[in-house]
Amino acid sequence: MVPADSDIVVTNTFWASVVLPAKLRRRSIPDVQRMPKGQMRLYNQAVRLRANSTPVAEAICRELPTDQHPRVVMIPNPLPFQEPPTVNLAQKQPVVLYAGRIHPEKGLELVISAFKKLPTTWKLQIVGPAETSAGGGGTAYLASLKQLAGNANIEFTGPVYDMELLNRYYAEASIFVYPSVAEQGETFGLAPLEAMAWGCVPVVSSLACFHDFIEHEHNGLIFDHRANDAISLLGKTIERLQHDAALRAELATRALDVRQSHSISCIASQFIQEFERIIQEQGINKLATV
Repeated sequence: MVPADSDIVVTNTFWASVVLPAKLRRRSIPDVQRMPKGQMRLYNQAVRLRANSTPVAEAICRELPTDQHPRVVMIPNPLPFQEPPTVNLAQKQPVVLYAGRIHPEKGLELVISAFKKLPTTWKLQIVGPAETSAGGGGTAYLASLKQLAGNANIEFTGPVYDMELLNRYYAEASIFVYPSVAEQGETFGLAPLEAMAWGCVPVVSSLACFHDFIEHEHNGLIFDHRANDAISLLGKTIERLQHDAALRAELATRALDVRQSHSISCIASQFIQEFERIIQEQGINKLATV
């Protein structure tokens, strides 16, 4: 049971804001982390609608009247761990890493095809589950990727659910590639954020959600995955980083700033500040009513 005297109720349950008592409904904050599909009208009494990225916030606004847009607030997701140990960028290995679901919407054909064409001694590591039960594209899809990889220096590690082991992959890799082509399915991009916290230079597709924390040529590189020559563009982007150690170090150093901007404490502070604004507004409204 939700206490009746709660000042604010944050919920990520679809139906909570509908079944809550009217008083709590007006104090609720639905947590929207996926692209809405017409359901935002169900939350017309919610005090705020929290989006985890700018594209999600914009999609919410498209479902609401203009005068309701101030109820939408964007607060990003935090890193899922406390500040990791100091990273020695000089000890990074010649590894290009992908970590995530092995699924067609992740653009893995792009990175494999691009990597195969590079005259390099680097390794491409692909970490993640292919099983459909884990959100992957299935064993047949994984087999097609391995066939595409051929004899190239590409390693498929399988799923890694141990955070400590996954962090070791991040710590060793120099470049993190995430060429997602999921125009509607990608709403935040936690894997690139995690990699940046370990000093990996992110190379991502031009999906809007990545622009919230990756600035091209500042703390990462972005390529146009929609271009006819997307494979060539991705290959040139990776090759540039492989050959330019100074650029890698510069981008990686700036990428590490997400340790502060997306730390648990920083994101928690953003939530608390929003809660305080809401309490203040409710107090002002009560006084005005009196």
